[in-house]
Amino acid sequence: MTAANLALLADIGGTNARFALADTTSPTPLQLDTVRGFPVADFPSLADAALHYLAQIGHDGRPGEGTHASLPRAVFAVAGRVDGDDARITNHPWVISRTRTRQRLGIDDVVLTNDFAAQAMAIPLLQPGDYALVGGVQWSVPKDPDGPCTYAVIGPGTGLGVGGLMIRDGRHHPLETEGGHVSFPPGTPEETMILERLSAQFGRVSNERLICGPGLVNIHRALSEIAGVDPGPMQPADITARAAAGDALCGRAVDVFCAVFGAIAGDLVLTLGAWDGVFLTGGLVPKMLDSIRHSGFRQRFEHKGRFSPNMGRVPTIAMLHPHAGLLGAAAIAARRAAA
Repeated sequence: MTAANLALLADIGGTNARFALADTTSPTPLQLDTVRGFPVADFPSLADAALHYLAQIGHDGRPGEGTHASLPRAVFAVAGRVDGDDARITNHPWVISRTRTRQRLGIDDVVLTNDFAAQAMAIPLLQPGDYALVGGVQWSVPKDPDGPCTYAVIGPGTGLGVGGLMIRDGRHHPLETEGGHVSFPPGTPEETMILERLSAQFGRVSNERLICGPGLVNIHRALSEIAGVDPGPMQPADITARAAAGDALCGRAVDVFCAVFGAIAGDLVLTLGAWDGVFLTGGLVPKMLDSIRHSGFRQRFEHKGRFSPNMGRVPTIAMLHPHAGLLGAAAIAARRAAA
């Protein structure tokens, strides 16, 4: 592995920034031993965080002095919309300029992409152990990775990310979306009551107001108001821990979360035509995998009226790779280098 084959990678969320290097000539380009993570609140900009990472791993020179300036390319996956040369992190104050970041880092080829577009690009690189099925519909990485496929990707973390991947004639087309901000459609009378309470607080209620870490707290608070009790300050981890310990209200909040998550994931299949599978990713999925599997997730996923038989054949797959965003960024870097 030479410097000419390296790429700097980043996966920037609303809470953490993760960096790594990729060997763009390797069939497994992400170099796991180079992964580092930092709180985004510790740095004023992406460039400052990247320079800190490069110094930490020994690429601490400045442009014109060798070291990190010799890296030919970088791929930065960001939790927000990429609009031309700029990207704004949805749940953090960073505004990223591709031009200014390229100048600060001394790297000529800098790509900004949505984080869930990167998650989608990770799909063809998954290995056994990187994913787990939710429900009984089987899936495995296709033997022909360039065959015609359409996948959806959805995942709750600090927010709710949504993306997709179309593979046609050997070309991979990640879909950058902000589907987490689609309006929430209640599917039961209880969910309608939850919507009423969240509407009083937020006005318009998007899917992200329910399906993410803070969203689980929103569901629990709404259920508490319906029950006439004051839950006090709660964190997502408090709710899942109390649910596991038998707290009925917390258990109900987790059940509603999983059911709504399933309904939204099913809607995404219909919207994108993602008949080849939906990947569940984001920070909460590995932590809540047992709850998702033993909930109404799959029932609500399939419950789509006249299309229910079709939905019953669509696999739902939990993505368990610890750095799926970086893996997808590595895939983008490798394809860009090859081109």
